[in-house]
Amino acid sequence: MSRVLVIGCGGVAQVAIQKCCQADDVFTELMIASRTKSKCDALAEKLKGKTKTVITTAKVDADNVEELVALINDYKPELVMNIALPYQDLTIMDACLECGVNYMDTANYEPEDIEEPQWKARYEKRCKEKGFSAYFDYSYQWEYKEKFEKAGLVALLGSGFDPGVTQAYCAYAKKHIFDEIDTIDILDCNGGDHGYAFATNFNPEINLREVSAPGSYIENGKWIEIPAMSIKREYDFDQVGMKDMYLLHHEELESLAVNIPEVKRIRFFMTFGQSYLDHMRCLEDVGMLSTTPVMHEGHEIVPIQFLKTLLPDPATLGPRTKGKTNIGCIFTGKKDGKEKTWYIYNVCDHEECYKEVGSQAISYTTGVPAMCGALMLLTGKWNTVGVHTVEEFDPDPYLDALDKYGLPRSINEAPTLVD
Repeated sequence: MSRVLVIGCGGVAQVAIQKCCQADDVFTELMIASRTKSKCDALAEKLKGKTKTVITTAKVDADNVEELVALINDYKPELVMNIALPYQDLTIMDACLECGVNYMDTANYEPEDIEEPQWKARYEKRCKEKGFSAYFDYSYQWEYKEKFEKAGLVALLGSGFDPGVTQAYCAYAKKHIFDEIDTIDILDCNGGDHGYAFATNFNPEINLREVSAPGSYIENGKWIEIPAMSIKREYDFDQVGMKDMYLLHHEELESLAVNIPEVKRIRFFMTFGQSYLDHMRCLEDVGMLSTTPVMHEGHEIVPIQFLKTLLPDPATLGPRTKGKTNIGCIFTGKKDGKEKTWYIYNVCDHEECYKEVGSQAISYTTGVPAMCGALMLLTGKWNTVGVHTVEEFDPDPYLDALDKYGLPRSINEAPTLVD
């Protein structure tokens, strides 16, 4: 018997909410809150009569701590699921602390305004000290660790697929498969085709920022940064086929380096088609990926936000998208003194996802782990107070839940390695 507040009603949130309603013995009451209440109402209406979960809706500005506190205190949930934007992580964490409620999200904090002086000064200092220049990092949320511990609360960070499930795969490999892990390669392949010349599979602003940034990886405890998209490999993905993939910076590298410190190298690769890359480079060249406001016919606009209004809404891609995703981790290391390789991954079908929840697989592969992370907190399987990432908890019940609710794992004990 649990009462949960979900903040956000975009593509990922809609998947997570529908999956929560499949576990209505745990998620007995659920409130959907976002800036656009009509979207929450539409989803509640869609679910009417299909679940025992009692669903209510509300309007809230997730940038406003006072509004969040008022809503949380009024609804009194056991858990707040933040499935809004990474920009809003800190305000929602602040509200949870003030109200004494557990917290979880699917992606780590990054600022909306990268020109804000206080943030920029701290960012430039971090770039020099650590050696990577991505706008997102865990430092802001990790600073909440002592506050959540003192409050006796749990904050679960990044329970999506990557980050999230990939970290659980790492924890599972460490617990069950290896005595010592030497290298981890995280591979994210989207073999889907939506028919558009150019579109992003999740929030365009977040997606394009991530892809156009310098890549980086960890080797022997140090960050190594490279120009964006400058390391390319080909890989033959199970049920998808041969795809080009590029080394990117990704947030779980940072926490894995802390929590599995013996790993000598951790890298993250994502697949991209040539059309996507050509469009992105052109848009970047003409300044459309900029977050710096410009004047246009007497009005101030942010180029990347304007671009977002022109691109297809990721939530509308479901009925158009065919093909499969394949996301997982390749490990090298030692077991009983012998060299060992191992690959754990999930294959997800875009069309099957759409049949089940009206979503393409990118939203599905994030929404299902969000629900499973919440399930771990609500059932007490993960209950260590403080601020934690997925790999810090027992991976077994989480992976079992993923198997049950739509993201079953596959294993290859002799994978092709990435050079």
